[in-house]
Amino acid sequence: MFAGKSEELIRQVRRALYARKKVQVFKSALDNRWDSAAIATHNGVRFEAVPVSSSADLERLVEPDTEVIAIEEIQFFDEGIVALCDRWANEGRTVIAAGLDQDFRGQPFGFMPILLALADEVIKLRAICARCGQPASKTQRLVDGRPASWDEPTILIGAAERYEARCRRCHKVLHAPRNGHRRQRRPVPTPQIVEQQESLF
Repeated sequence: MFAGKSEELIRQVRRALYARKKVQVFKSALDNRWDSAAIATHNGVRFEAVPVSSSADLERLVEPDTEVIAIEEIQFFDEGIVALCDRWANEGRTVIAAGLDQDFRGQPFGFMPILLALADEVIKLRAICARCGQPASKTQRLVDGRPASWDEPTILIGAAERYEARCRRCHKVLHAPRNGHRRQRRPVPTPQIVEQQESLF
């Protein structure tokens, strides 16, 4: 969050409109922070968008002659959105999708790794850490001003009152499991195992 992904989506949509392409802009209906019928950036820029609840609804709304399909907060959709985006791209349409690749825990956000792998181009934006000022790639969820707990729901809609951009060093999640993705470390072999390994070679 706070890296300018909504601004980048709007910029690319405006370029497509300037090129006289037929564009349709959609957003997840879950994102109702500022305007239910518009993409809104943190600095107040708004751009009209159709709120959609599911990939099936989105498929019905896209018109046959649409050349550019823009989707805001794509991580909030169901997994069916991946096949849809892939199909539209294979049909020669341009799909512009903006979303978070990690959840508040710093883990991959649902189907986003698959979508990123299938994309022809990925623009990864970073914010500025609210703590130390370094480049930030993590989203810090806050509950009463303190880091959120690992077992909280993945999706919780909010803005600056609930989230901050953080760098890897400043990002904290309370009660994270020791075997969590971010905390996995290769086991250090005991001296006995090392001796056995050396004797095999």
